[in-house]
Amino acid sequence: MAAPSPGPREVLAPSPEAGHRAATSSSGHRGLLWRLRDKQSRLGLFEIGPGHELHQLTCMMQAGLWAATQVSMDHPPTGLPTEEDFSEVLTQVHEGFELGTLAGPAFARLRRSLGLAEEDYQAALGPGGPYLQFLSTSKSKASFFLSHDQRFFLKTLRRREVRALLAHLPRYVQHLQRHPHSLLARLLGVHSLRVARGKKKYFIIMQSVFYPTGRISERYDIKGCEVSRWVEPAPEGSPLVLVLKDLNFQGKTINLGPQRSWLLRQMELDTAFLRELNVLDYSLLMAFQRLHEDERGPGSSLIFRTARSTRGVQSLEEPEAQNRRLLPDAPNALHILDGPEQRYFLGLVDLATVYGLRKRLEHLWKTLRYPGRTFSTVSPTRYARRLCQWVEAHTE
Repeated sequence: MAAPSPGPREVLAPSPEAGHRAATSSSGHRGLLWRLRDKQSRLGLFEIGPGHELHQLTCMMQAGLWAATQVSMDHPPTGLPTEEDFSEVLTQVHEGFELGTLAGPAFARLRRSLGLAEEDYQAALGPGGPYLQFLSTSKSKASFFLSHDQRFFLKTLRRREVRALLAHLPRYVQHLQRHPHSLLARLLGVHSLRVARGKKKYFIIMQSVFYPTGRISERYDIKGCEVSRWVEPAPEGSPLVLVLKDLNFQGKTINLGPQRSWLLRQMELDTAFLRELNVLDYSLLMAFQRLHEDERGPGSSLIFRTARSTRGVQSLEEPEAQNRRLLPDAPNALHILDGPEQRYFLGLVDLATVYGLRKRLEHLWKTLRYPGRTFSTVSPTRYARRLCQWVEAHTE
């Protein structure tokens, strides 16, 4: 089902220079301190500065997103959500390019529900500091960027993937309201960018699962299968940031202690939702961070943390159906789970691949090409079950 599409609105946006001045004035000192403080933690990520082939593109994205966020700051959505919130298309005309904001009011509401201040969102994504590029191990042709503080993740998508995301957006928001501790990645915006009279490029913005990045030692992208699921690790001592895959994880275990039952239940809830949407090929992102001595043990989690939670919608379901837990008093707490020795960053990403004719034909071809082996393109029911089984087998 495609999202309804009323007539698009087109407005003249503030110039990129105006956006740059505003962002620079509020975050110039912070940006300088950030560069000095986090230089080492960014090794392996590539700053998109002048001379980089993507510099002009990302400058357009920054200026466009600054202006787009300004609209939601000047005209915040009020009252109850409407169908128009999910179908609005706002096109802002800049010098040399146009930026479209799709379902802007719906995403503004979602950001607000996460406690994300629009001013912080604008400062991180606007012209205050260069985006970072990392070379993904994904086989897709998508481009991947991080905001300069590494808090937000940007990824280009095909038009059909954007269509699927927008069609599912009302149900996605409803799922997050019903299950406020969901592992699903938090989508924060969907946009289009057209340079001159060229073809539109689409991209999404989401909270980075791997945030804050300090002390993260390993990163994985798990699909629960084996074909094309190995990445050659970086040489020891290399600063390159790599996201490894299923076969790299062999012999390892996620030690969660009493949190394990929560994770297994939440995986069931979230993958059941994705199965209902007829979606597959999503990944469980994971990262490891060893806890400091004063962060370990049952006492520390109660004494040195603030008990935090988020409220879901009132429903007739039992409270246990929402699968709540104690959230760490840390940034990005919804994607953080503490075990006895390690802190784990966990999130389900890539939620836009529908099991249509294209994927059914791909499934048939892979069945013939890889007899007896497991691969990613299977039915949504089998995909969900297999990923849950992987988590159950690799946790304790």
